[in-house]
Amino acid sequence: MLNTWSFEPAQLVPIAVVGLLYGRRALTLRRRGRAVPAARLGCFAAGLLALVAAVTSPVDAIGETRLFSIHMLQHVLIGDVAPLLIVLGLTGPLLRPVLALPGAMRLRVLAHPLVVLPLWVADLAFWHVPYFYDAALAHDGVHALEHTLFFVCGAFLWAALLEPLPGPAWFGAGRKALFVVVMWFWMLGLSQVFIWSQHAFYAPYVQAPRTWGLSAVADQRLGGGVMLVESSFVMLGVLVWVLLRWFAESESRQQLLDAGVDPAVAARAARYGRA
Repeated sequence: MLNTWSFEPAQLVPIAVVGLLYGRRALTLRRRGRAVPAARLGCFAAGLLALVAAVTSPVDAIGETRLFSIHMLQHVLIGDVAPLLIVLGLTGPLLRPVLALPGAMRLRVLAHPLVVLPLWVADLAFWHVPYFYDAALAHDGVHALEHTLFFVCGAFLWAALLEPLPGPAWFGAGRKALFVVVMWFWMLGLSQVFIWSQHAFYAPYVQAPRTWGLSAVADQRLGGGVMLVESSFVMLGVLVWVLLRWFAESESRQQLLDAGVDPAVAARAARYGRA
């Protein structure tokens, strides 16, 4: 199983196309004297590599047929790590051609904090209901939909928080910190369901051959641990970043106010680093 790699065009071609379009746009901006910072390029590339690893490596085969814990690792890569890295690689100028597409501006509502947070929570809850989880394992089309929704909801969630495009004026650093705490507590609560479980929830893993000496319940608890550890590292890092931004914005805004700048203008300039 550890040597099982899968290179399905249906999964790899969209990732490659996105990478090529991103690279082309980055080169265009560079020629115009607006080069994308290397850190953003690196984040975007790392996000694409996380997706490739999730769908081609043995993580995919083992997770689908043997171990819930490995499937959970795949899901946090697709729904959390990859979207975070990809959104970190985006900027307004990079997204301008996408926003020019018909109907694209209407989709920005999905990155509104009050819209995307409940969608993300509902998406995670829905796909961990045993009936729907088992259906995803049994049917390739349902499984593809599950992974797509994990990624899309994750991407819009991180876009709301990291704001590659400007968000609502009221969604400042303080409310972003609260937003992250809500995310963290939801992931913490969901992980505890698996960590403290007394029976296996998903029939395919009960019936699967035992791997690495793990019982179905022990595997399920380990899967909860994977979710707990990954979400804790990510959410703690993001929370620290938000708090540091909060302090920096407060200092910058106060300097602008002391210089006689209008309060609304000062708040926006400090928030988006234009002070």
